[in-house]
Amino acid sequence: MICPNILIRDANKSDIPAIIELIHLKAEFDGCPESVEATPKKLEIDLFGDKPLAFVLLAEVDRNPIGLATYHFIYSTFLATPGIWLDDLYVKAEHRGHRVGEALMLRLRQIGQEKDCGRIDWTVAVSNERGIKFYERIGANIINKVKLCRLDSQALQ
Repeated sequence: MICPNILIRDANKSDIPAIIELIHLKAEFDGCPESVEATPKKLEIDLFGDKPLAFVLLAEVDRNPIGLATYHFIYSTFLATPGIWLDDLYVKAEHRGHRVGEALMLRLRQIGQEKDCGRIDWTVAVSNERGIKFYERIGANIINKVKLCRLDSQALQ
């Protein structure tokens, strides 16, 4: 059972400082703190503008943000249905092991059901053994047959 004092809710503009803090903590956890280029203004436009590009779920305990899940919608031509791409899932270190990640994933699953999604996809670092075990525990299939490909901003020029 998920701890009853965890609140999962959609983020809003007033949450931008907490979102920025959690993004920086996630980047530190991932070992790339220098890679964060997000600014409050950019997040305001991209997350809370007229046409949001992504969405944020916040996990709170006693009104204190302790974790987040960022996601956007995708489309699977194989399934001919929409899906969800989970971009980031992060829980502050002192709150790990208290089912906060599970609560965030449960809400994401509910959103997927509400939007008639065929699946939720994401990546996990091969070195993140704790994360992999967590994802397997909640029913995820870890697919090792594919590799992440990326064209970065320089390659897009």
